[in-house]
Order: sequence, then C-alpha cells, then structure tokens
Amino acid sequence: MTKRVIKGVLKTWKEDRGFGFIKPDAGGKDIFIHISALKGVSRRPITGDVIYYQITKDNRGKYKAINAQIEGVGLLENIPEDLLKTDSSKKGVIAMAVGLLIIIAIAGFIYLRWVR
Repeated sequence: MTKRVIKGVLKTWKEDRGFGFIKPDAGGKDIFIHISALKGVSRRPITGDVIYYQITKDNRGKYKAINAQIEGVGLLENIPEDLLKTDSSKKGVIAMAVGLLIIIAIAGFIYLRWVR
C-alpha cells in the first residue's frame, strides 16, 4: 500500500498473543502490529516503544503495520536462523540444565550449612 515510513508509539502489547496497537504520531486510528512485522529485532517490543513502520491492508481490508523496527533496538545479524529458533528439544535441555544448577546450589548450601 505505502512505502512511506511512519512513526508511532506502541500503545498496547499483548506478549502472550504476540500483537498490539501503535498510536501514529500524526494522529488517526491505532494500527495493528503483529510480532511478525518486527523481523530480526534483538528484543520483543514493550508498551511505550517508538516504532517505525509501513502500512498495508490485510486480506480483510484492515490496516496493519509491516516492515517495523523499534527505535534504538538493533537487529540480529549474521546469526544462523536455526540458532534463533528454540524448539522443544532445546527447551528440554535448557530446563534440565537449570534444574541441575538448582540441585547443585541446594547441595552446596546444605554442605556449607550443616556438614562443615
């Protein structure tokens, strides 16, 4: 629809659902933004972020943000795509590692507190 870059402030963000609404600086209706519009950003958006974006219409005729960037937040570059994805097997390994660290910390505490 438009190639013009627009500036606005993230008015609301539903982290659990991955979307929110931008209040355009120039006024007008709030613009829907989905997390997929923020490809490559190094962190998730938070309410109050300044967002630069373009507008298009979705398949239902509603306006939405695309090609968005958070002001002051860099892009992830030169990182293989498979490392950016966290599949269930990686989550399991991470959970086990955290659990093991907790067990080691508890054992160390018990040793220092009661055995020594």
